[in-house]
Order: sequence, then C-alpha cells, then structure tokens
Amino acid sequence: MHTYVNSLDWLKSGLFWRTFFFLAVLVMASMIAWFASFKIVERTPRAQQLAAQIISVVTITRAALTHSAPDKRRELLFDLASNDGIRVYLLEDSDKVELPETTANSIELQEVIQNTLGKETLIASKVNDVAGFWISFDIDDDQYWLRLDQERVTPSSGLQFIGWAAFSLFLTLIGAVFISKLINDPLSRLSSAALLIAKGKRPSPLPEKGPNEIRETNASFNQMMDDLTRIDSDRAVILAGISHDLRTPLTRMQLEVEMANLTVEARQGMQFDLSQMDGIIGQFLDYAKPLESVPFDVINISVLLENMVEEASRLPEMNIRSSIVKDLEMLGNTVELFRLFNNLFENAKRYGKSPGSNGVNMDIQCSYKNKEKKQGILISIRDHGVGVPEADITRMLRPFTRVDISRSQANGSGLGLAIVDRIVKRHEGRIRISNHANGGFLVVIAF
Repeated sequence: MHTYVNSLDWLKSGLFWRTFFFLAVLVMASMIAWFASFKIVERTPRAQQLAAQIISVVTITRAALTHSAPDKRRELLFDLASNDGIRVYLLEDSDKVELPETTANSIELQEVIQNTLGKETLIASKVNDVAGFWISFDIDDDQYWLRLDQERVTPSSGLQFIGWAAFSLFLTLIGAVFISKLINDPLSRLSSAALLIAKGKRPSPLPEKGPNEIRETNASFNQMMDDLTRIDSDRAVILAGISHDLRTPLTRMQLEVEMANLTVEARQGMQFDLSQMDGIIGQFLDYAKPLESVPFDVINISVLLENMVEEASRLPEMNIRSSIVKDLEMLGNTVELFRLFNNLFENAKRYGKSPGSNGVNMDIQCSYKNKEKKQGILISIRDHGVGVPEADITRMLRPFTRVDISRSQANGSGLGLAIVDRIVKRHEGRIRISNHANGGFLVVIAF
C-alpha cells in the first residue's frame, strides 16, 4: 500500500499531470460510452440489412436452381461457388449441425430471417465440421444447405472500432497535453516567481498575454513586483541616509567625549552609549542592504564556525559546547555568514544568560542534514536562558521586534534576528526558532 501511495505522488503534486490524467480518463469514458451506445443503436438496423442480403441470396439461388435446366445446374453451382462464394449442398438427416453462438446480434439476425423465410429455416455455424454461415432452404420436396463465407455475414470486427478509437484517443491525448500546458504553464510561471520572491530574489516580469484572466493576473503581479521593488529601494535609501547622517554627529560626539573633562565612569558610560548607537546604525545598514548585492563562493562553513566559537569562548562570560562536522562546504558569502552567526552569538550573550548567573551557556551543532547521503547542512544554536513567550515566537523574525519583558532589559534595535532571517533567505536556506524543551532559546538553520 505504501508503494502504491508513493506511485501516485506525481498525480497529487503536479497540476499538469493531474489535468492530463483527468482529461484522458474523461475522453476514454466518453469514447467507451459512445461505442457501447453505437453498438446498441446500430444492432437492429444492421441485423435487418444483413438479413435482407442473406434472404436475397437465398431467394435468387433458389430461383436460379428452380428455373435452370437440369444439365446446366452443375455449371450454375460451380459459377456461384467460384464467383460469389455461394455453395449449395443437399441437406441430409445425418448431417452434424452446430448452431451459432447465442449473441444479441445472432438472435436478432435469426429472427428476421425466419420471419421472412419461415420458422423451419435452419441456421448453423458448422455442418459436418465445415465452418461458414449455413442456411437451409427447400426446392419442392428437397432440402438444401446454402453456405456463405463467414466473412460475408460477420459484422465488422470490433478491432476496427478499437483501432479507430485508439487513433482518436491518441489525437485527443495530444490535444490534452496542449490544453494541460495551456492551463499549467501560466500557473507554473506564477508559482516559480512567487518562490523567487520568497527567497529574496526578483523574478523576471511575467508575460502579459493569453486569456484575459491570465493576462490581468500577470499584469497585477508585475505591478506588485514593481511596487515592492520601489518600496524596498525607498526603505533602503531612507535607512542608509538616516544612518549615514547620524554617524557624522556621533563621530563628533565621540571626539568631544575624549577631550572633555569628565570622570572615568562618566566617560566610559558615554562611550558605551555612543558605541551602542553606532552598532544600531550598523544594523540598520546591514538590514537595508539589497538582497542580491553580495557575491557567493564555495566556503568552508565548518572552519568559519570553529573560528567564531574559538573567538567567542575567550570571553569570560561565554561557555560554549560545540559539535561541528569537519569540512562542510556550501555556496555563500563569508562576510554575510559571519554577520549571521555573530548576530546569533550577540543575541545569546545579550538575552540568553542562564537564570541566577551572569554567564551564557551555549550549545552549537553543525552536521549534514542527510547524514547517509551527506547532503545539506543543519546548524542549531541554543542558549540556556529563560526563552521567549510562546505568543511572541511567530513575530521574532520581524524587524524592530524586541521581547524585553521575559529575556532582559538590554537595549537593542530589534533587527538582529531579522538580519539573520534575510541572510538565510539570501542563501536559499530555512530558519526555525523555538523554545527548547529543556529551556532556552533554539535557532535551527538548514542550508
């Protein structure tokens, strides 16, 4: 049963094959119904026409034999057999007679013949083991068999109808292919474009042609893409402009703090605040960066993670346990991936302190997604903090989202996880965030 279900996955998942399959089934069912109806409707007229031909042959043969001279009858019988396939034999009581098969056609044919020639007329499919269409008739007090070749009285073979139906079905299925493509192609293009948008890429404009519904849908989609691109561009320009303009006074303020006559504690506090503001501005710039503006190369993500874990472990408050498979490679951008993991480390350092301590315990794992085939990369990063309220999990990847109530009152821009999400999408990966069953915040990334 499991194999049978899997064999139908193509039918459930593909609109093209589903449309083609149902069109094919509909056409075949229609042709079978038509063929059955035709056979029923044409049975009586065909039986009457065939019976009329047989009756004519019997009547003409009987008249020819009756009115021919005795010495010419042998020659007449020879001509009938050689030219018309009609053979006449004397009917004997000892003849071994085999009746024809009982079918709707044979019954109707026999009734029409007997109603005209008489109920005593015999019809057989074999006489003395000789096959053919045998029919009895009498001349005066003598009875005879008239034998016709079976091909002359057998209805057209069903194979002819099957051949015609198969040819028609073939042509119809070719038409079903074109109809399915006509229906499926626009939807397939729309689905592919939507997937590209989900991955943070800009698809090519959809063709605005075809039926009105498809043309209007594609035109609306293209307009939506233009609007999204313009909005994204405007947002990037605004964020970059604001961030750039803010860094000039920040730099001047840092210089003034250095030169001002302040206590050490005041100077350090102001420097910390200015440094934090500069970091927030940097996050604005990172988030505003266009999705397709970074080049990709083959990088060793295992080495990148190991180096970052080693660097973070030097901090006294960071306690990191890692399990990283060696030499995992993927197509990506080193700077972007560094920023991704750095944001996660900073998020854990800022919000993931273990209850009752100032230290941060982290578990990092990096391995193959499919260990047997050694395909894909799966990365999980977990802290041992208090976690996040379940109601807030779904919105944590949105920009400017902060959940300070349960995790701490640390300051931040609310862009850390949003930047992580954008970088994952740039690399065509998937991210899932949740609370770990044993406590703490868990981030799972699959490339």
